[in-house]
Order: sequence, then structure tokens, then C-alpha cells
Amino acid sequence: MTRMLATSPPDGPHHRRVGPAREDPRVHVPPPPRLIEHVRALPAAAPLLRALGRADGVYLIGGAVRDILLSRRPHELDLVVDGDAAAIARHLGPARIHDRFGTSTVKLGGFTYDIARTRTETYAHPGALPDVAPADLEQDLLRRDFTVNAIAMALSGAVPGELTPGPNALEDLDAKLLRVFHDRSFIDDPTRLLRLARYASRLEFAVEEHTLELARAAVRSGAVRTVSGPRIGAEVRLAARERDPVAVFEKLRELELDRAIDERFGLTDPELARRALELLPNDGRRDLVVLGLATRRVPAAALAELLESLAFDAHDRQAIAAAALRADAVTEALDGATSPSQIAEAVAGASPELVAIAGALGPIEKARAWLERLRHVQLEIDGRDLVAAGVPEGPAVGVGLRAALAAKLDGGLSGREDELDRALRAARGSG
Repeated sequence: MTRMLATSPPDGPHHRRVGPAREDPRVHVPPPPRLIEHVRALPAAAPLLRALGRADGVYLIGGAVRDILLSRRPHELDLVVDGDAAAIARHLGPARIHDRFGTSTVKLGGFTYDIARTRTETYAHPGALPDVAPADLEQDLLRRDFTVNAIAMALSGAVPGELTPGPNALEDLDAKLLRVFHDRSFIDDPTRLLRLARYASRLEFAVEEHTLELARAAVRSGAVRTVSGPRIGAEVRLAARERDPVAVFEKLRELELDRAIDERFGLTDPELARRALELLPNDGRRDLVVLGLATRRVPAAALAELLESLAFDAHDRQAIAAAALRADAVTEALDGATSPSQIAEAVAGASPELVAIAGALGPIEKARAWLERLRHVQLEIDGRDLVAAGVPEGPAVGVGLRAALAAKLDGGLSGREDELDRALRAARGSG
């Protein structure tokens, strides 16, 4: 069963009126009992449904419903409540209530849930945070960013699993189209522009023609500059953490969104980025590689200012700046290395992300050797062993350990005694 949405979005100067969702779209819509079973099979759903019990007016909303209908398994479940959302949140467990927006955050069974009151949103000026007012479910669906995210599924009540789609929602899901509800969508909330790039890349959906025109017009008008840096930064971080961040950044470039953030920001060489990501080991951060490459054209002082304005934390600012500004120097040092110890010396102090970028710029096999093998080579001895053998505490200890590690990297040592002998000779000869 699918509830039909009678409400139509308000007409704009170029609005294309859309009718109710058709009963039999080609996208597969199982009956409500099957849909709710799909939800119950999700890891995050079990503790939620147990705690909800028979509470009425609670709906799964947005991307989770979209993904279930696309036969995907969502990991995050967002809820709307047609009623007192704060009461539902407190019923579920310890809740953090955000009164201004009628939202709550609840942690339950190791999962985090965002819970919102069904509402309408208005914007005092372009790029402002919304002013919200309670509304029914149908009105709430019309405030969503894209039609395919405007589908609600009842979690309880008379028909658990019943869908309530917004206008055109199921048709656009079937056609794999991203469409906004009204012509001011990107002006009211320009962060939707960055979400457009993320969803188009992740879902491999096309952008509906008029929506694409609106997006390009919003970018040309400077809409991105009406939003605070931290809000734009949050969307950039989400883009960089996508499963295929290169595709997202290619879409940002296609829409000229990257240059709207800063004229020097953006991924200009996607193949370089893909080579770097292929080199990156599992303990590296893909987002830092992509962001390092996207900021290579930004001078050091301007880069520090840009990352701070986008509210990156100190650790990530440092890592991105190193990846962006030091890659050429590390590449040059790797080019000149002829032995394992020289490779290790060339990348001394570098992160896996920086070395992956440096390797992608040229010396790919040398970077691979360090990333896969050399960085894991360790001595069996440490400074205490040298001091116990009579080396005074001070620089000579470091000289000895570095010499022993270099010899071990080059295959010239075997075992603890060889390491200590080599370290002692280097330490005693350093004075």
C-alpha cells in the first residue's frame, strides 16, 4: 500500500507541476509487510523497533527509504514524527534535544538516530539556517532537498511499512533522476548544491534538466558565498569521504562548485587522484589524499586560511597542508633514492597519504615499497640498549639507531646482536 500525496509544491516562475506518484512505478515497491521486514533486517533497526513499540506517527525518512527501494542496505536511519518528536526521543533513551529545529539525537544499542518533528522551513535570507514550524507529514516531504529523498515509511501504526511518497518521488527514483521541488531550492539552501554532486556520483543518477539549470544559475549568482564556511566545510568533508570521492570531485568541477569555494580549489587531475588512492594502504585516509590533491594549487598561507574557514580540525589541516605542499619535494627525493634506506630517508616523517600522492606523481614503485613493506621494518633494540652498553644519553644514541635501521632496511643485518653492534659502532664514531 502506498499513500498518495495530495499536496502540490507551490508554483514558481518556472515550476513544473508534478502529479501524485503513480501506483505501479517500475522501481520495485514491495508491499508494506515485506518493506517492514527489510527494515527489521537492518542492524540499526533492531534496537530502534524494540524501543519504539507501538508508538504511532513515527516514520523512516529520506535516504534510508530510498536505499531500501533501490535494494541497498542503509547504515543510518533518520526518523520523522508527526507529533511530539521530543517525547518519542526521550522514550527511546537519553536524548539531546535541539529546540530551535525540532530535532533530537538519540543513542541506542550502539547506534545514533536523528529524530525530527514533521515541519515546514522558511529562510529569512539566502543561505540562512531555516526557521521551522510544525507541519504534517505531507508538508514535511515538500521541504526535502530532492524528490527521491522525499519518501516516508511508517514504522508503526495501522500499516507498518506503508509508504508516503512526495510528488514525483517514485517516478524519479525509477528514472534515476535528481530533481528539486522548487526554483529557490539552491538559493534558500546552497549546501544542496554540494549534496547534488554527492548523490549524483554515489547513486549514479542523472540531474533533471531544469534542476541542472537552477544549480548552474545558483553557482553563477554566488549562492555558495551566502553560506557560512563551517557549513560548506561539513559538505566538503562528506564529499571527500564518499566511496568514490574522485567521482564526487569531478562532479563538483563539472558544476563549477569547487571554484565557487575558492578559485584555486578542485581536483584538476582525476587520474592522478585515482593512482594515489590505489597506492594508499588500508590504514590511510582516502579523504585526506583527495583533499590534499584538491588544494595543491592553493599557496601555503591561503591554504591555512581556507582550511580554517571551512572548520577543519587542527590534525586534518596539518595533514592536508602537508599532502598539498610537500608532495613535489618528496617526489623529488624518492626519484633520487637508490636503496631501501634511501627511500625511507626520502619520506622521513611523511604520512601514508603524502607518500601515496608523491608516488602517484612519478616514483610509484618506490612509494609502494615504503607503503607496503619498508615502513613496517623496526629494530629489535632501542635507545636503552645503547645507553646500557655505555653510550651517553644524547645525539649519539639517535645516530646509532638510525644507522642500524638503515643497515637493516638494506638487508645487512640479521638479529638483535647485529643491530646492537652496528648501532654501537655508529654511535661511538659520531663523536
